[in-house]
Amino acid sequence: MTVDELARPVSRRMLGTETLLVLGLSLGQSAVYALVSLIAKLTATGGLSKQTAALNTSASARPYLDLTYQLLGIVFALLPVLLAVHLLARDPGDPARTLGVDFRRPASDLARGAGLTALIGLPGLALFWAAAQLGLNATLVPAALPDLWWTVPVLILAAVQNAVLEEVIVVGYLITRLRQLNWRIGAVLATSALLRGSYHLYQGFGAFVGNAVMGVIFGLFYLRTRRVAPLIVAHTLLDIFAFVGYAMLPKSWFDWL
Repeated sequence: MTVDELARPVSRRMLGTETLLVLGLSLGQSAVYALVSLIAKLTATGGLSKQTAALNTSASARPYLDLTYQLLGIVFALLPVLLAVHLLARDPGDPARTLGVDFRRPASDLARGAGLTALIGLPGLALFWAAAQLGLNATLVPAALPDLWWTVPVLILAAVQNAVLEEVIVVGYLITRLRQLNWRIGAVLATSALLRGSYHLYQGFGAFVGNAVMGVIFGLFYLRTRRVAPLIVAHTLLDIFAFVGYAMLPKSWFDWL
């Protein structure tokens, strides 16, 4: 094999295969499991509205073993992100700049992230409430960890992990690759948004719709700004409010979930 053969451009077929493999190892896999979980809930006694979707559950009755499992789960969940960044590094330019996760604009990223949090958060709560009233969602338990000293830090880390994984893979990486494959903007946005909604199907149809809408907004933001960092900030804040709020506040406040 010659040097020229080693340096030849990656074909569209290889890019497509790469994208499917990255998704298959990460959120595409989650989408398949979420669909199976939804079917299980729909066919269970009482239907969807009588089922429970629990996030951040305990992995062991032994506190320090549970903490170990929680931290390992967070670390290994981020490996697909490192893989995606590694693969993007084959392209011209710095992958951190391609994704917009460098530290050139920290104040702007934080401000935009906070703005997106407000834009998504309040309408999202309203949509979730409506879906719950209509029986289109399972009962959601955002945090089901025991009340221990490490619970809140682990929930915050879980929020960061979710945000980094989802925004880097579903927005930054996927949109970049689909545009390189010459997909139309509408198809790119729809694919990213539908994927985001699909791996939330285990929560119900309301969660699917809400997250798909969020996916369209986040996708449009990325196409305009080429920065994933504000999306990570917004997603982290939304999850922290949900996880830590549920763990710290009276459970009676969340009966509507």
